[in-house]
Amino acid sequence: MPLTRSLADATVVLTGASSGIGTATAYALARRGTAVVLAARSEPALGRVAQRCRELGGRALVVPTDVTDPAAVERLAARAVAEFGRIDGWVNNAAVSAVGLFDEIPVEEFRRVLEVNLLGAAYGTRAALPHLGAAGGGVLVNNASVLAEVAMPYQSAYNATKHGIRGLADTVRQELRVTGRGNISICTVLPATIDTPFFRHAANHSGRELVPPPPVYPPEVVAETIVRMLRRPRREAYAGGASRLIGLQWRVAPALAERALGWYAHRTQFGPAPQLDSTGNVFQADAAARRDGGWHGRRRHLVRMTAAFGLAAAGTAVGTVAAMARRARTGR
Repeated sequence: MPLTRSLADATVVLTGASSGIGTATAYALARRGTAVVLAARSEPALGRVAQRCRELGGRALVVPTDVTDPAAVERLAARAVAEFGRIDGWVNNAAVSAVGLFDEIPVEEFRRVLEVNLLGAAYGTRAALPHLGAAGGGVLVNNASVLAEVAMPYQSAYNATKHGIRGLADTVRQELRVTGRGNISICTVLPATIDTPFFRHAANHSGRELVPPPPVYPPEVVAETIVRMLRRPRREAYAGGASRLIGLQWRVAPALAERALGWYAHRTQFGPAPQLDSTGNVFQADAAARRDGGWHGRRRHLVRMTAAFGLAAAGTAVGTVAAMARRARTGR
């Protein structure tokens, strides 16, 4: 079920709103006159995003929130209702990452990634549901990743949380349906690589500079997908053509896709510069409010999209031929 009112009259809560996709989504909603409730750990960054939202024609409320604290997330929901009277949409977007080999990522960082990404989404969903129901229905969007469907090396904690978010969304959607609460829609967006500060902020134990594996899309691609989901909910939607192609490849020939994507990510997500171990923003927030990460997604999009298409199409074709050969050998 879509929002019960237009975006111009709606209230939407956004976690992880201080940079990247969260900031781009806040701006996209503000342009439509939406009241946005901005949550993240850095109050100064949220203040700058809120100011820009008001300049764009929206209303904005800043609520500094650590999504790993369920009581703080409940307070976020209560503040939104106290200020604007209701909650029509909720976007679980907060995320951090720790990059490195699984057995070399410090345990406390691995745990923190799970707490922010997966438990943060769970706490947000729990806080949002009663308020969406009280509004007569609404939409909750989880910003997962194409890594909710596939996997990449050096991203074990992040991969695990994104797979978990997808499973959580599917389960809650089922429960709402069978208990007669179908007026609340649970949606998941699966973005490809996005030009955000994420790659500069991640904890890094690889010894090398972390860079986004191509193709890189601007954050507005995801923001507009989230806005469309709020207006016309869907179970899932890809953001960026590469994510759809990679997902298709994984479904058609999973073993081959796992090898191909592992090889590709191993060679494309690290730059030439060495880098000392860093905890990034896993424990401490960045006070900057940057929508993009400086990776110039728009300018490099077409070339990188061609490369990704070739990778996905080749893998899918090989997988299909292999499946046909197996069927021929077995006489089926």
